[in-house]
Amino acid sequence: MDLLQITLLSLVQGLTEFLPISSSAHLIVVPLVFGYELQTLAFDLATHVGTLVAVMLYFRRQLGAITAALFDSLKTRRIRSPDASLGLLVGLSLVPLLILGIPLKYVLEWLRQETVTVALVIATTSLLFALLLWFADAKGTKLRDQAAITWRMALIIGLFQAVAVIPGTSRSGITITAGLLLGLSREASARFSFLLSIPVIILAAVLELHTLLQDPPAADWFALGLGALLSFIVAYLTIHVFLRIIERVGMLPFVLYRLLLGGLILGLLLVGW
Repeated sequence: MDLLQITLLSLVQGLTEFLPISSSAHLIVVPLVFGYELQTLAFDLATHVGTLVAVMLYFRRQLGAITAALFDSLKTRRIRSPDASLGLLVGLSLVPLLILGIPLKYVLEWLRQETVTVALVIATTSLLFALLLWFADAKGTKLRDQAAITWRMALIIGLFQAVAVIPGTSRSGITITAGLLLGLSREASARFSFLLSIPVIILAAVLELHTLLQDPPAADWFALGLGALLSFIVAYLTIHVFLRIIERVGMLPFVLYRLLLGGLILGLLLVGW
């Protein structure tokens, strides 16, 4: 990988992991547009680690409070704080992903090798889930904060999250959509989505590492290190800016971007891309 490719893919991963526009779609489409081969699994793993460190660092105080509260609950055998409840809700939301998402991920792995098919899937999901995000933002009451999340809501958001293994769906986009449909505010939907991303990224990284260990490639440590660093910096800034502006700008800019992306991909397919 040359320096331009490393920089471009790292910026794309860091920017799109937490915005509702699908990182997986961009990490497949961008190399195709610029004529690069698809990046290696090791590079994907490095950039995932970078974004994981970013979200954990950003929410470090809340994660510390959740961890302490869960340990206290284990000792007392009682859930006595909102932080402990939130930690359990995050864990509960993973259940649909473990049941549905992981098997579906293996079924869809072949898509990475089918350029036209994966491009069509990305275009379709970009368009469909853009419209669903617009509907949720327009019709949701946006009156509930994070403390209002129940176990039923966590499971529903988890079910939506499981769909995100389909390229172009956007994990953050679909979970924010679910939160808005359930009446959460934009900020509460985004914050819960970002907290959910932590175990999901860890799980994805473990799966990628397991695959790599089956046939370890020669490591390009410069590319991996730079990719992780750049994706970390961009992801951290993205989370910070997104949470500060989301209540003012709403979801329409991301909806329009997704519609443009889906339309562009369909147009390229029609002309024989």
